[in-house]
Amino acid sequence: MEWYFVLLIVLAAVFVGLLALFFVIYWFNLDMKLVYWVYKLLGKHYDNMKRDRRL
Repeated sequence: MEWYFVLLIVLAAVFVGLLALFFVIYWFNLDMKLVYWVYKLLGKHYDNMKRDRRL
């Protein structure tokens, strides 16, 4: 087997793996769950900051 066939098989496996990973992220809506978690952490941080002006 030539080296470029092996490279092609490896690249195809990586592509299929990434496609499966992206499908799982899409299917379970993991991107928005991560955004919600980060938003909650940032909200706690910015709500506890000392203000120099009052609104």
